[in-house]
Amino acid sequence: MSTPDETDSQLVERVKHGDKRAFDLLVLRYQHKIIGLVGRYIRDSHEVMDVTQEAFIKAYRALPRFRGDSAFYTWLYRIAINTAKNYLVSRSRRPQDTGIDLSAEELKADSAVLRHDTSPENELATAQLEQVIYTAIDNLPEELKIAVTLREFEGLSYEEIGVIMECPVGTVRSRIFRAREAIEKSIAAIG
Repeated sequence: MSTPDETDSQLVERVKHGDKRAFDLLVLRYQHKIIGLVGRYIRDSHEVMDVTQEAFIKAYRALPRFRGDSAFYTWLYRIAINTAKNYLVSRSRRPQDTGIDLSAEELKADSAVLRHDTSPENELATAQLEQVIYTAIDNLPEELKIAVTLREFEGLSYEEIGVIMECPVGTVRSRIFRAREAIEKSIAAIG
């Protein structure tokens, strides 16, 4: 019997002992985050679902080799990013040519924080600012884009990003700093 309070490590141990339902719980726990992450690389929603499913299949098959050196979701994020990148390469598309494709609902929710006044002028300025930010992120080198996306959109810690990107925390900090600097320059250019 499972409970919603079971930790990832408890569920992982159950899966390692043959309990496939425990993996279903992990999928339910992380499917929306992985779909969102994959969607930052791949624009077609059907392809996003296929790649997400492939990432979970790869994670399930690799789970016996998961040592627990990092958090399960950090390990899963790395698998999802690599699966998305491999998918793009197999389709002869370069990962750095893809951008963050947020839905209109997400953009509206994010822009609500920026909006103090709902005048048409402010709404236009907010929309233009959002476009500049997303274009700036889209134009970043891949390692900067991944780092800033995981930090700003996924809310991961520098340490978690380091594990996912397989680099030291200092490198993660540097990449995020450089990404933010590039985004700020793009914003300054319009204002």
